[in-house]
Amino acid sequence: MPILKVIVLAIVQGLAELLPVSSSAHVIVAEKLMGLDPSAPVMTLLLVMLHTGTMFAVIAYFWRSWRTTYFSSAVAFKRFAGLVILATALTAVIGVVIIKIVERTAFAGVPHAQIEDLFGHLEVIAPALAAAGLLILIAGFFERRQRAPNRTARELGASEAALIGAVQGLCLPFRGFSRSGATISTGMLAGVAKPNAESFSFALAVVLTPPVVARELLRLMHAQKIAGTADLAAALFPSLLGAACAFVAGLVALRWLSRWLERGRWYLFGIYCLVAAAVVLALHARGY
Repeated sequence: MPILKVIVLAIVQGLAELLPVSSSAHVIVAEKLMGLDPSAPVMTLLLVMLHTGTMFAVIAYFWRSWRTTYFSSAVAFKRFAGLVILATALTAVIGVVIIKIVERTAFAGVPHAQIEDLFGHLEVIAPALAAAGLLILIAGFFERRQRAPNRTARELGASEAALIGAVQGLCLPFRGFSRSGATISTGMLAGVAKPNAESFSFALAVVLTPPVVARELLRLMHAQKIAGTADLAAALFPSLLGAACAFVAGLVALRWLSRWLERGRWYLFGIYCLVAAAVVLALHARGY
């Protein structure tokens, strides 16, 4: 893969990761426009590694906040760990069940079909983007009601964490259904303050990324039947380069986008997702 294309995809991922607009959908559309196959094992590995790069950017950016909240004491850490384990367990169960259902229905009779085979289908990404946009719009309007003087934000508890984790599981199989948009919106609809919902959502992303990377590595090795480490290193190099570039782009984006995110304009991201869904459908109609 040309290095320039890897860098372009990394920049797209890094800039879109913080926003609830599905960075993976943007990367897949960019891949399509550049003539790449998003469903190929090398490309899905690249996509996951781009998420890895921005994951480390998220850790670097949010670490100070997490240290004063989740790691301020042993009690706080135990409570946080319990919520993360609960949410992640529900994500895994729901995500795996949906993936198996999709693989056995959408790909019935197709040998060795996997959920990643859907990643190149813009006609699937478009409705997922639209669904995410509607959820964000609903949460945005709910947020305005929460600003009333007689309303107070709810503390993130087990029920809220479980709900967020369940919704995150719904997002796993579908590119375009923004994970951060859906989970943060779910927290907001549950009455959790948006900064707390946002912080917890990104913490879940940090926990979720390593097993997803491991899955894609195994899938790549199986698909290409790699026999030696040299072939594996050659396949991994573009992905590692992309991860490094996405880390830098993510840090740059996080420093100025987070402030804009917190100004009560959450609903605008919903509008953007709906417009993006229409654009993706138009690209699909043109043969991409």
